[in-house]
Formats: sequence, structure tokens, C-alpha cells
Amino acid sequence: MMQDLSLRLCATVGIALMLALPMSLPAKAGAEVPTQSPSIHLAPLVTAGLERPLFLTHAGDGSRRLFVVEQPGAIRIISQGVRREALFLDLRDRVLTDDTERGLLGLAFHPDYRRNGRFFVNYTRRPDGATVVAEYRRGGAPDAASRDERVLMVVMQPESNHNGGMLAFGPDGYLYIGLGDGGAWGDPGNRAQNLNELLGKVLRIDVDHGDPYAIPEDNPFAREGGRPEIYAVGLRNPWRFSFDFNSAELWVADVGQKKWEEVDLVTRGGNYGWRVMEGSHCYNPATSCPTEGLALPVMEYRHEEGRCSIIGGYVYRGLAMPALRGAYLFGDYCSGEVFVFRQSDEGGKDASPTVLLKTGFRISSFGQDEEGEIYLLDHGGGIYRLIPR
Repeated sequence: MMQDLSLRLCATVGIALMLALPMSLPAKAGAEVPTQSPSIHLAPLVTAGLERPLFLTHAGDGSRRLFVVEQPGAIRIISQGVRREALFLDLRDRVLTDDTERGLLGLAFHPDYRRNGRFFVNYTRRPDGATVVAEYRRGGAPDAASRDERVLMVVMQPESNHNGGMLAFGPDGYLYIGLGDGGAWGDPGNRAQNLNELLGKVLRIDVDHGDPYAIPEDNPFAREGGRPEIYAVGLRNPWRFSFDFNSAELWVADVGQKKWEEVDLVTRGGNYGWRVMEGSHCYNPATSCPTEGLALPVMEYRHEEGRCSIIGGYVYRGLAMPALRGAYLFGDYCSGEVFVFRQSDEGGKDASPTVLLKTGFRISSFGQDEEGEIYLLDHGGGIYRLIPR
């Protein structure tokens, strides 16, 4: 989710963090009361009874339930602002997790979940830490899932970090999967640029056809030239991404190496530069790197003021915060800041983000409900809704 913080110190806390997913740290000791913006603040939703929450989503079934992914391997339901005691799904015996980036990392409900009860998870498995993308189904009761698993994909992981983990259905009905470059420092295997590797990519598959899935006909390498699942290449650790369903744009927050964090507007067949570039800057080689055919980020920010690891969010399309409609909201794990990035009046993208909120939290993810409202997840165990003051 974030970066390999194994070799970096996060200035805000003065301890080493594994920069790809924030390590399984508790909430900051002595975390300050969040600093609110004049117009937006954080309203607590659930602040107890969650273990390392990493993602929040909804089933799109009209129930208004929120589903929370916990890193050790459980999925919980929040209904009408109350955390259900019974788990929706318990995979803790299948999931390998530790004080790094491993665990239950992603969840996506099928667009027709109300009818078919299908949903998909991304986790690192016991005992080898391989990435598993698997299908599960709703159980006999609406608030409980069956533990019967249908494995779609297994990807071996050479290291414990940079697993990616995000799953999301696009407006086209296909399942998109984010995979990091396999970990270590500087992508030593150059996997993100290797078209025969799934690591360091965004993948796209058709889960409604094939066994266990089919390849969309317009995937860049559907017929030849690379792995047919690949949708886009050259990513370091796309921990969180999301679609703007107004424009169908795919916004990917790619965690940087040691200097730069970036946001990419990812399109089919795009190459987003890693490990040749970190953001819009040469990385390997450090100067005069070949940039032909590489897509530059639409926004980047430098590691300064305690920032270290970008946490992707959403283009806001809700109703509660009209001043933010159409803006992309995201955060940083180490600094606890929430940023807003806006399109310019001319339709282009501004060069830099604006700080919307300063919090005392380890932001592990953002989530969205059925109305398009935005939630912030604190890795220490809290969920907060962004609301107008």
C-alpha cells in the first residue's frame, strides 16, 4: 500500500516503517487531535473494535452497509454506524500477515452482487506469502459469507513488501487488480517493465466468463507480446486506485521509492515509468533516462514535512461537500495529511495538491459508501467520515 519503508525513516514518528503498506503499527502514541480545515472535518464512525483496518467499501446492493477489511484476515460489517460483532468473513487461518505489508489487502463486490452474491478478495497466503485473488459468495444469511473459495490467480512474491492489493470493478464490468513490483529496493529484478511478469502492473480480467477467468479482447497483450492479463505497466506499488464513474478515469496512487509520490491517470497499455523513473524524475539511470513511451504522472509530491507514502483516494462525487465535487482526495501515511487535487478550469491538472486536513492518524486507506461519501481509515483502528463543518 505504501512504500518499502524498510530503508526509510518516517520523520513524523522517528521510527523505521516498511514503505509499501504501513507496518502493522498501533495508532501514533500521543496522537494529536486532528487539525480540521475551516470547512471540512472528520466525524468518528467507529473508533474501537477494529484490528488494523485497511479498506472500506460497500456492496452496491442498496443496504447501505459498509464492509471493512482488517489486515489479519477478517471482513466486518458496519450497519447504521454500528460495528457488527459477527464477522462477514473470517480468513485469518488462510492469510499470512506480520508487521509488514502482508495480509488481507483488497475487497471488491461484483457489480451484480445483489443478485449473484459474488465478491473477490486479495490476500497473501500462508505459508509462502504468495498473492491470491479469489472469489467468495454470500452465505445463507445476508450478513455472512461462505468460506468456500474459488482461486482465480496466484502470484508468487519474491519479497514481503510491495504486494499491491487493490481490487476494483471498472465501468466496463471487468475486475482490475493492482500488483506491486515484488519488493526490495529499486525493483532489482526490473519486474515492473517485464511484460512476461504480472508484478508491477495493473491487471484486468473478465470474471464472468472463462475458467477461472477470461481475458478482455482489448487488453494490450491479449494475443501476444506479454502476459494477457496486463492492462498497464511500470508501477512500483499501486496500493490504492479508484475509478471516477463520471468520467471513467482510473486514478492510481503509486507509492514512490525515496523522494517522490505520484498519481497517474492510467489508460490501457500505458507505461508509468518505474523503475526508469520515480514520478517525473530519472531513477535508473539517475540521469538522462530514456523517457520515450512513458506516461508522466498528473501529480507528484516530494518527501518533505514528514511525508513518505501516498494513500490513494477518490474523485469526490457525493452531495455532502459540494465545494469538493470533482476533486481527487488522497492522503499520506506518515504525515497523516489529507490532500485535494483539482482539475483546472481549462480541463488540465494543477501541478500540486493542497492540504485539506492534518490529522494525527496513520491513514491506511480511504473508502466510499453508496452515496459517494468519503471515509478515512486509521491503521490504528478508527474510521472517520469526511463531512462539512
